[in-house]
Amino acid sequence: MIEKRSVVAVIPARGGSKRLARKNIKLLGNEPLIAWTIKAALESKYIDEVVVSTEDAAIARIAEEVGARVPFMRPLYLAEDTTKSIDVVRHAVEYYKDSQNRDFDLTLLLQPTSPLRTAKHIDEAIEELIQKSADAVISVCETEHNPRWSNLLPLDLSMQNFLDSKYINARSQDLEPFYRLNGAIYLCDTQKMLLQNSFFLESKIFAYVMSQEASVDIDTELDFLFAQTIINQRGHMNEK
Repeated sequence: MIEKRSVVAVIPARGGSKRLARKNIKLLGNEPLIAWTIKAALESKYIDEVVVSTEDAAIARIAEEVGARVPFMRPLYLAEDTTKSIDVVRHAVEYYKDSQNRDFDLTLLLQPTSPLRTAKHIDEAIEELIQKSADAVISVCETEHNPRWSNLLPLDLSMQNFLDSKYINARSQDLEPFYRLNGAIYLCDTQKMLLQNSFFLESKIFAYVMSQEASVDIDTELDFLFAQTIINQRGHMNEK
């Protein structure tokens, strides 16, 4: 809770991931992937309830062992490839309201595919929402490649007019920074989220900027190996 506003963290973790099978319980640094997000949420100063939404019994068991609550099993129609995160979060929030008569002022979506997001990041995002009297805060990081050097290609692969002439000889450090969603933190006033059916509200929404290193988002085996490399390097540095 922060300034008398209660906070629920919803961690969606289905068992049927396609590009990296069973990724949510795949071991990363000797911990199941989902454990990294659960532990970060539990270490937050402000989160009142950490709930995992899953249809998978193995994920549910591991989540509870780590310390999250799994008060329901997610219905299968919300565990398909086309299921939207907002629908999963709505289901969890409405479960608490309907079954437990419990409302939360703020809702956090914490995807388990962002294992390097920490309690510090979560708490700073919550504090930013309060300090700015915002209704939503969403995490971003600087893009790895500046989009000024990107464009679509025609069928014949011609690069005529591929770049704006003023950027052809520009140095990367002279280009203005662009930012992208990193998938780590989606924080929103619960009622506004339910009303607009989105974390991307029409107004009073701000960015929380994270480093590229902390923004690793695991969807593929390469992403997983990258995260493992960072974790191994951190462990090596701590040993010195």
